[in-house]
Amino acid sequence: MGQTITEKIFSEHVGREVLAGEIVRSPIDMVIGNDITTPISIRAFEEGGFEKLANPEGFAIVLDHFIPAKDIASANQAKISRDFALKHDLKYFFDEKDMGIEHALLPEKGLVLPGDVIIGADSHTCTHGALGAFSTGMGSTDISFGMITGGNWFKVPESIKVVFSGKPGPYVTGKDLILEIIRILGVDGALYKALEFTGDTIQYLSMDDRFSLCNMAIEAGAKNGIVAYDEVTKEFLDSRDSLRAEPKIHYSDEDANYCQVIEIDVASLNPVIAYPFLPSNGHSVNQAVIDDIRVDQVFIGSCTNGRLSDFKVAAEILEGKKVARHVRLILTPGTQKILRDATKAGYIDTLVDAGAVVSNPTCGACLGGYMGILGDGEVCISTTNRNFVGRMGSRSSKIYLANSAVAAASAISGYITDPRGL
Repeated sequence: MGQTITEKIFSEHVGREVLAGEIVRSPIDMVIGNDITTPISIRAFEEGGFEKLANPEGFAIVLDHFIPAKDIASANQAKISRDFALKHDLKYFFDEKDMGIEHALLPEKGLVLPGDVIIGADSHTCTHGALGAFSTGMGSTDISFGMITGGNWFKVPESIKVVFSGKPGPYVTGKDLILEIIRILGVDGALYKALEFTGDTIQYLSMDDRFSLCNMAIEAGAKNGIVAYDEVTKEFLDSRDSLRAEPKIHYSDEDANYCQVIEIDVASLNPVIAYPFLPSNGHSVNQAVIDDIRVDQVFIGSCTNGRLSDFKVAAEILEGKKVARHVRLILTPGTQKILRDATKAGYIDTLVDAGAVVSNPTCGACLGGYMGILGDGEVCISTTNRNFVGRMGSRSSKIYLANSAVAAASAISGYITDPRGL
């Protein structure tokens, strides 16, 4: 019997053929922490009496949740990571000087690669599977174990094969594809499984779309999401200034074993809106228009949809128009480079002219930390990844998840709007 791409990645790392269900001790290529989770890992590392990282060049700290610091507590959290990074002369440490949301910044820097085993103390670490890597979130003590040993224990996940067919229609993106998958599977339908995204639709998906697609695999309970290396991946990697290492390219065998196969006709798919209070509560944008949903805030950004293509489509839709009087439009680029590129392309001027406000790269609004908190009873249409009760602020607020085109169109009308009708 053949192997899936996920099984092959672990086999290469372990040095023998492994199959789903096996528990293995695997080396790790990149361990990732952020300003919230890393201090816990550092404390465990230091309380254990350890003085050296097992693989310093395979460890990155990205300060992105509360940077610049929003209060004394967040400043002290960041200080723990800064002091550790200086003490260990950490090569891959990113704060205000070269900032970005971790799951946008590390691919941009060429630090996560095809064939890697990657862990991060953030659930959306699965984003990097878009490059053909095994990438998953773990707890802070697991991260500490990775810092100490350079490896960790894994149960090799079974794989669900998702076959997308057809060319996406206008304003149908990777975000819509993953929202549709989550609608089908539910929030735990892929529990501890790999979601392997395949089919002829993949050729039409940019890297930005693929990052969005894999980013939200966790919202179906998946251990990881993954897309095999192809010409789009190659072009993205070739455009990096440098790569941390040589990519290790794997493909699933034709006779690989899958625990489930899901087929989706993308050509007939409309933009998908996830209603409160679960990412699985998906509805067609057509239904959302019928439901006449008034919004108070529109948010475009996050590790899911804070990339250059998101600001491009938003600028195209908002050019020459104004944000509705009762709506606030908040934009958060994923990295400083994305902000600079969007500025050079004129997108930022267009969006600010329309009435938007642009923040620094941060996870703040997405997790209800700062830079976009919702008040009592307020409604937000957001390009983020979660719409749980109280996720972005008040427990009586509501979040509708959508792609960036739908969000931008909704900012103009003040109601959830289909961009195809503009």
